[in-house]
Amino acid sequence: MVSHKSFAGRMLVATVGSGAVLLGTAVSASAQPAPPNCTAADLAGIMSGVTASTSAYLFTHPPVNDFFTNLGKVPNDQKREALASYLDANPQVKADLSGIRQPAKDFRARCGGGPGPLAEVEGEG
Repeated sequence: MVSHKSFAGRMLVATVGSGAVLLGTAVSASAQPAPPNCTAADLAGIMSGVTASTSAYLFTHPPVNDFFTNLGKVPNDQKREALASYLDANPQVKADLSGIRQPAKDFRARCGGGPGPLAEVEGEG
């Protein structure tokens, strides 16, 4: 079984990595100054809130937590399909997680950057 510590570490790395890619895309896409509230500090604040909310959701929804914990054991080339199937079979979970991620989506829309890695699964891509 994957420990919560290593799962949390992977979530943190993914969050920071996504933020770095998002900022790199937003900065290089335009020579214009970024709109207000589009700084690295803003992104860090938003992502820390998204991460904290995701953690709370997973702890209060053990079956969802189990799915995402075990998703780490799925071969990389099958993860996207497994996630899409799970979310299609669990529309409330999909809606809940989409709502939790909404502040990050709003930041991307306001500050630039393409859809995130789950956009295709969530019908954004």
